[in-house]
Amino acid sequence: MSKKICIVSTSLRANSNSARLASAFAEGARAAGHDVQVVSLAGKNIAFCRGCLACQKIGRCVINDDANAITDALEQADVVVWATPIYYYEMSGQMKTMIDRANSLYCRPYRFGKVYLLATATEDELYVPEGAQKGVQGWVDCFEGVQFADTLFVGGVTAPGDIEDNEGLAKAYLLGQNV
Repeated sequence: MSKKICIVSTSLRANSNSARLASAFAEGARAAGHDVQVVSLAGKNIAFCRGCLACQKIGRCVINDDANAITDALEQADVVVWATPIYYYEMSGQMKTMIDRANSLYCRPYRFGKVYLLATATEDELYVPEGAQKGVQGWVDCFEGVQFADTLFVGGVTAPGDIEDNEGLAKAYLLGQNV
């Protein structure tokens, strides 16, 4: 059965390793017949959440910027995939800002039932993505019936393009294919 997948690529760097990992996931998902939308936060205008909670009353954020369209895409997805570089053992700041700005999803008829995390970092120890995983799990826990399905972490990649010969791309492709 075909699924609608929304991948949010959160790196702002051109040719980033996490964006390439997201691309490999998307390629695998498309090969399996899924409808895939990749949204990059690069070049987007996304302000910080003000904490006003108006979104819980009106169903969308009162700040008129790119976060509202991204939230709409998340709402329509069956599967959400976050792709992030790891900065100081945590998700990127722009990813956290987007998660905060998607607060209106709580009162909307979201469709997603599974959430994945794709992460890259210079460091390659297994514990490196734990902070990001905890943050995504916290977001997932706020949604009834939603599961944090899996994390794919590729460490040891620093400069743009470092990931090109890494087996993580094949793993991302397979993960997307089997979503």
